[in-house]
Amino acid sequence: MLDALQFEFMRNALGAALLASIACGIIGTYVVVKRISHISVGIAHAAFGGIGLGCFLKINPLICVIPFSLISAWGIGLISKKGKISEDTAIGIFWATGMALGIIFIGLTPGYVPDLFSYLFGNILTVPQTDLYIMFGLDVFIIVSVILFYKEFLAISFDEEYAQVSGVPTTFFYLFLLSLIALTVVMLIRIVGIILIIALLTVPAAIAKQYANSLIKMMILSIILGIFLTVSGLWISYKLDIACGATIILLSTIVFIFSSIFKYFQRKASSRK
Repeated sequence: MLDALQFEFMRNALGAALLASIACGIIGTYVVVKRISHISVGIAHAAFGGIGLGCFLKINPLICVIPFSLISAWGIGLISKKGKISEDTAIGIFWATGMALGIIFIGLTPGYVPDLFSYLFGNILTVPQTDLYIMFGLDVFIIVSVILFYKEFLAISFDEEYAQVSGVPTTFFYLFLLSLIALTVVMLIRIVGIILIIALLTVPAAIAKQYANSLIKMMILSIILGIFLTVSGLWISYKLDIACGATIILLSTIVFIFSSIFKYFQRKASSRK
């Protein structure tokens, strides 16, 4: 791996893996605990509209993905909380609309549209240095937000009804949490692509949940696991010359399966005592 770091694209890839793992570890914990992975999938697919708009305007697609992701998150959250439309229906509407807009913008873009495949399935090796600055800024915003509103996020994650009775503005913080999920989605698009985002957002947190007994410990362990899985997947894909995003996800799934088997036998052994 060290010999590969002489190349700038590998250094950028490693930086992207570390930055994405921090966001995934923190926000993925909330996604798993609150069981809102389906909303994350909807936000991720709606973000395709931003990619199409970025290609059409000839600017960095991630700049356009940010507002598309945030609008989708707010729309899904508000409709599910205030509207008479079910959450699943709202997700389907924004999912389909975002994908449709992306296809239209790409179709209107003159000439060849580069890197479209990498946005769908991810290619961490193509992450430019400018994206690293965006990812770093998003990481800082996510960390500061969680530190400032940790108690509020904790309350709505475990018992939203009780939090509302206690005076917590649950709708505001729910929308805020969805906004942080949207920003994390933006970071992951370059790493694993729209199609595979949900796996990297949930698998490290799901593994961490098996061993952690508090939200803070779960976040820390999830970050460590995310770093291990993304860096290891990057190294394996480099050595075998295979797709980076898919390798990271497959490695994550294998680790999750072995972890689940280990915990199963551990519980079985404990019950015999």
